[in-house]
Amino acid sequence: MAQDPLLQPFQLKHLTIKNRLMMTAHEPAYPVDGMPTELYRAYHVERAKAGIGLTMTAGSAAVAKDSPPVFNNILAYKDEVVPWLRELTDACHEHGTAVMIQLTHLGRRTRWDKADWLPAVSASHHREASHRAFPKQVEDWDIDRLIRDYADAAERMHAAGLDGIELQAYGHLMDQFWSPLTNTLEAPYGGSLDNRLRFTFDVLRAIRERVGPEFIVGVRYTGDEQLPGGLNADEGLAISRRLKDSGMVDFLNVVRGHIDTDPGLTDVIPVQGMPSAPHLDFAGEIKRQVDFPTFHGAKIQDVGTARYAIESGKVDMIGMTRAHMADPHIVRKIMEGREEEIRPCVGANYCLDRIYQGGAAYCIHNAATGRETTMPHDIPRAGQKRRILVIGAGPGGLEAARVAAERGHEVVVMEAMSQAGGQVRLAAQSERRREMIAIIDWRLAQCDKLGVEIRYNCWAEADEVRQENPDVVIVATGGYPIEDKPGVGHDLVVNSWDILSGHIKPGKRVLLFDDAGDHPALQAAEIIARTGAELEIMTPDRTFSAEIMAMNLVPYMRALQRPNVTFTPTYRLKSVERNADSLVATITSDYLDLNHERHVDQVVVNYGITPMADIYFDLKPYASNGGEVNYDDLIVGKPQNVVRNEGGRFQLFRIGDAVESRNTHAAIYDALRLTKDL
Repeated sequence: MAQDPLLQPFQLKHLTIKNRLMMTAHEPAYPVDGMPTELYRAYHVERAKAGIGLTMTAGSAAVAKDSPPVFNNILAYKDEVVPWLRELTDACHEHGTAVMIQLTHLGRRTRWDKADWLPAVSASHHREASHRAFPKQVEDWDIDRLIRDYADAAERMHAAGLDGIELQAYGHLMDQFWSPLTNTLEAPYGGSLDNRLRFTFDVLRAIRERVGPEFIVGVRYTGDEQLPGGLNADEGLAISRRLKDSGMVDFLNVVRGHIDTDPGLTDVIPVQGMPSAPHLDFAGEIKRQVDFPTFHGAKIQDVGTARYAIESGKVDMIGMTRAHMADPHIVRKIMEGREEEIRPCVGANYCLDRIYQGGAAYCIHNAATGRETTMPHDIPRAGQKRRILVIGAGPGGLEAARVAAERGHEVVVMEAMSQAGGQVRLAAQSERRREMIAIIDWRLAQCDKLGVEIRYNCWAEADEVRQENPDVVIVATGGYPIEDKPGVGHDLVVNSWDILSGHIKPGKRVLLFDDAGDHPALQAAEIIARTGAELEIMTPDRTFSAEIMAMNLVPYMRALQRPNVTFTPTYRLKSVERNADSLVATITSDYLDLNHERHVDQVVVNYGITPMADIYFDLKPYASNGGEVNYDDLIVGKPQNVVRNEGGRFQLFRIGDAVESRNTHAAIYDALRLTKDL
């Protein structure tokens, strides 16, 4: 361990960072009224306790009122942020972790109808595609005000005791000045590269006047926009040298690409099925040529890749941000020789996609992340050993088994299939989503280590369950596709699971009707489209795939935007009838009563999931709680103590899709909060 490149300290000016692993600046959207309160602090402290070298807060903290966050960010323009950040910083410092924050003005990457309804501002009037607001082009008095706002915010961060700040310059105001695509100003702030950089150096000078020469200041920036007419790699290298030569910057944090569109953002921060570490070599080349402290992070999801990044000298600090959301204890496990126990990041991007939809960031398979004040990452031992029976070995059932076993209980899992995994195993049949199976594999490994007994090809019956003499029964049987729709012709259709599993081959002319808007429909669509079949994807919603959030949608669209595929929103499948060798699908709408027809040879439907809960209802009469859950206690993380049947021999709970159709994260969260106190 003493020779592990990741565990070597890094000297950044006066600051010694104890190892080379960091969380890059990111906003999990946990603030309360723009302040990093108790949960925000607990989230970062959990990673600090486990030994991470540097944690960066905010992605990014807003420096001005006309940079209203489009999701729940820290408001660095408010004086009251200082004591909150001091508490967070002091708490992380107690564990030897350095703390920095990223500051920004969003420029055009926001909207005028947020917060105080001030106009967005940028170096041109050009609209950003993602946020759709046309910005005001900056005036001279705007520039003076913006420079002052940056300096004021930096002074607050210095007063809060942080180790440094990082200025955000990819997709935000600072590099909107840099790029010829977003700067239509005249001199002195437009035209030549030096003019376009003038705003940045004016900001840096103002910051240095406030915080002095010792406070650490870095820049996270794009070294190549990868857009025609935008900043190219040569200009990115020139900017890198100018930042170093200015004497006002202490480190470079290099990325590549642009984030003004969903596809651009997804290329900068790749999701599952996309290459790992796609920009590491680019960052390494900038470090080689500029010879300056260089940080980097973009889909570095495993320790081996991170170790290579440091050992090869490509960068000085390597970011594993989403990986630390999946497992906050990565550094501790490396130090203890337990790398194989690290909970893997599967690249599902549930974390980032949620914040862009206005929610808090959660890991798809670590339900304690973002809930550190109510949910444990380390499961404590129970005072008394009990016998726990879990029915179903999908993600929820395996999580329940793992957590119960961590508590020290005797755990038996009954699984009807020959393999564990449930719907996750089905999803992983698609090559692009094969990483999802790590959700199952990691839990199987943990259950094996903890002595959990898993019985495959075992269909649970009520009498058999009772004969096991359990103290707790957890029903995690999942669900199956809704089979009785459409009302006329449901016997003539196939469901998306049939296509995904390979049980039914795609037709030549296919109508895929999606009433659920989730992954199975588009996964099936990819398989069908790949055969060259003529495919129409139809939904009654005004947008298709409403449950698939922005960044996850990008790879689907890249696979499906082809001549043989069409998308039809706002129409509904009414019925299906057979006509000789073809099917006639009658189409209507929620807006008008229509009777359009499609003549196809296959109709694939995706109506969602029906809970498979017969065993739960069979067991209810024998359960002490009658299956009841006290929601008030569940929400705050307290144990379940409901008694409805004094003669009941066991507690009974059901989780995940056995309750109602939801998603993988919901099943795992159900399991964690019900079993952590058993």
